[in-house]
Amino acid sequence: MKCVPFRQISAIGYAALVAFSVEAHAQSLETQAVQADQVNIKALRDEVDQRLKELEALKHKLADEEANYLRLSRALNAGQLESKRATGGTDANGLPVGDAATGGATAAAQAVQADQASQAGAPANAQPGALAQGDQGAGANAGNTSQQGTQATPVGQAPVADTRPPAVAPIFDQPGVLTPRHTFVVEPYFQFGYASENQISLVGYTIIPALLIGLINVNEVKTTTLTGGVALRYGITNRMEFEVRVPYVYQTNDVVARQPFVGTAANTTISSDGHGIGDVEMTLRYQFNQGGPDKFYYVGWLRLKTATGKSPFDVVTDCVVSCVSGTTANTGLPLQQPTGSGFLAIQPGLTWLFPTDPVVFFGNFSYLHSFGKDERLTLLNGQTEFLGKIQPGDIWGFNIGMGLSLNEKASVSIGYDQSIVLPTSQNGQTVPGSVRVVLGTLLIGYSYRVTPKTTLNFSIGAGLTRDTPDLTLTLRVPMSF
Repeated sequence: MKCVPFRQISAIGYAALVAFSVEAHAQSLETQAVQADQVNIKALRDEVDQRLKELEALKHKLADEEANYLRLSRALNAGQLESKRATGGTDANGLPVGDAATGGATAAAQAVQADQASQAGAPANAQPGALAQGDQGAGANAGNTSQQGTQATPVGQAPVADTRPPAVAPIFDQPGVLTPRHTFVVEPYFQFGYASENQISLVGYTIIPALLIGLINVNEVKTTTLTGGVALRYGITNRMEFEVRVPYVYQTNDVVARQPFVGTAANTTISSDGHGIGDVEMTLRYQFNQGGPDKFYYVGWLRLKTATGKSPFDVVTDCVVSCVSGTTANTGLPLQQPTGSGFLAIQPGLTWLFPTDPVVFFGNFSYLHSFGKDERLTLLNGQTEFLGKIQPGDIWGFNIGMGLSLNEKASVSIGYDQSIVLPTSQNGQTVPGSVRVVLGTLLIGYSYRVTPKTTLNFSIGAGLTRDTPDLTLTLRVPMSF
């Protein structure tokens, strides 16, 4: 047997021991590397799950912001339309529109767009970065990027879209633009009216159609009416408002005529006047639909006219039958002028507006019904004459017009107003001489915005029929609070 030296045995054992130690150390390093990879993989998976959750939340938020953006777009379109058409930068209540009203909405829309861009870009950049790097540092960077995206400045709640119709220079009694919610409008107004009428009466008989035996009496009646007052409007909601109108009336009446049954060439003048509070009115208006560009707006309203003014039956009348002979001229004319109709009345109506660039068309349909009652005529010397039940004729009315903006402050409107007055009845019978009357008026109005909350409105009306006042001037100054 060959003997191996001890030194050789020791060298072989040492080499084996070293080799075993190296292999064990390698296995330990491999195990540590695997464990580290598992930790990194778990961290990356957790990071991916977190990003997916954040992405899902951002998707929901983006959907909400898109809905808000659509509402803002509709509001901006309505605001731009209102600022360019027939308003001059303000509405009939004196409220600012145009750039002043839509500036906040424009800024909000820009903020929504910026927030959408930041929110849409952050997750898209963060997630690929986290997956592509494959280490914890990249995941942390992706987390920071996502955190910056989610911590963008909030834009708040989008403003409610303005669904009110565009404003026009007012020329009719019923405005088209309603008062905004919780807004109070005070509108002092003054109106001047003048009417002149010739009345011809024939007293006698004819022999042939060209020859009259008797008297021809020609009367000229001139009436001037001054009405000053205040209208108070309050916006209950953005689509409903309530108005109270309190007028004060001063009226004069001059009759130039020759005394009947007297052969004289001299004219006599009979003058009378009267003043006092008129008939107080209360109106409730409601906008039925939202409307929009090239779409109709419909505003329904109901007006109640009281009988607070002095009635034509309450003023003293120069009698014809009941007065004592020789104490009066027996002209049958009132010695004072009334300030009201003397009858309660209710009037439903519908206002429509149709905006189409660059003008706004508008109009009204209405029906007024007065409630009849028993009346007595007040004569001289404290005498009265019972007339029975008087029923004023109902009134059908309609008007139409259009408004055009001149610049950011001024606007102009033109329109036509017509009323059909039915005959008056007494005790169920038509009063002799009472016939259907048609009143037609051509109107033109101007509007100028003095301040953001104050507007000056002026309109002129010209009578087109014999029974219509010849001239009507109206000045309104709505002030909003």
